[in-house]
Amino acid sequence: MLSRRLLRIKVIKALYAHFKSESELTTISEKNLTASIDRTYDLYHQMLWLASDVARYAENRIELARNKKLPTAEDLNPNTRFIDNAAVRQIEDSRKLTDYLTKKSLGWAKYPELIKNLYNDLEKSDFYQSYMAAPSTDYRKDVRLVEQFFTECVEDNPLVEEVVEEQSILWADDIDFSLIMVVRTLGDMRDGEKDIPLLPQYKNEDDRTFAQELFSRTVVNYADYLSYVEKFTQNWDIERIAFVDNLMMVAAMAELVSFPSIPVKVTLDEYIEIAKYYSTPGSSHFINGILDKITEALTAEGRIQKTGRGLM
Repeated sequence: MLSRRLLRIKVIKALYAHFKSESELTTISEKNLTASIDRTYDLYHQMLWLASDVARYAENRIELARNKKLPTAEDLNPNTRFIDNAAVRQIEDSRKLTDYLTKKSLGWAKYPELIKNLYNDLEKSDFYQSYMAAPSTDYRKDVRLVEQFFTECVEDNPLVEEVVEEQSILWADDIDFSLIMVVRTLGDMRDGEKDIPLLPQYKNEDDRTFAQELFSRTVVNYADYLSYVEKFTQNWDIERIAFVDNLMMVAAMAELVSFPSIPVKVTLDEYIEIAKYYSTPGSSHFINGILDKITEALTAEGRIQKTGRGLM
């Protein structure tokens, strides 16, 4: 399922686009936020299918070699362990996955160079060569090979990033999150099951409403919360503070005040971590210091009320 951190990032990006558009209407921005979240879930399904397309590319290579005019003994008796990989076959036979891909018109058919590139990377890898040369295999070893394909060949692959962003601008920065979900799915797979255990889009109903509520609470209270930021940055040139830093601090305030079940420490830690990747160098330390002061002020005013596991 989609993590809360991803949902927070989606909200910050939606807030950025909304305020930069200078629109007073939130309807379109809220729809765009929902679409962006849904597209990440699409990418999770699409990424899973990569293993199948690479395996079928390998199978086609074997067939071409067999049909050569003068095939070698190796051509006629190839090692088919990868194309027969039980985990890959399970992915291919998953009705839930194939139905989802068909419904959303997802796939890699238009990108044969990517599939070729990934296969070549896989074939040259030490883990693949060890897998193919081992005396035998079993289901867990087959699953492990597919996991390594995603973590060693797909993750941080520039061509994958290029192709993914070409397919959807909403997929920018979503690859790592989708791969985490793919690896988790592979870990949940069991031998003999007809379908693969696809993760739900949301963990629960609270997660389903979290992003939209965080977005709306931030927009409605933006001016009020920004005044706190300005109060505790009096010694800073407010015009020089990165706009996205202000957005993250205002969103953090909205979360602190509006979500009583989320612990204060969780909220602060999340936005500080997000700042490390989505703002300027040093922003995380700056945001940490300002949010600490703001949290103290809001707590003293009684605006932060935590319940249950969210007690401070």
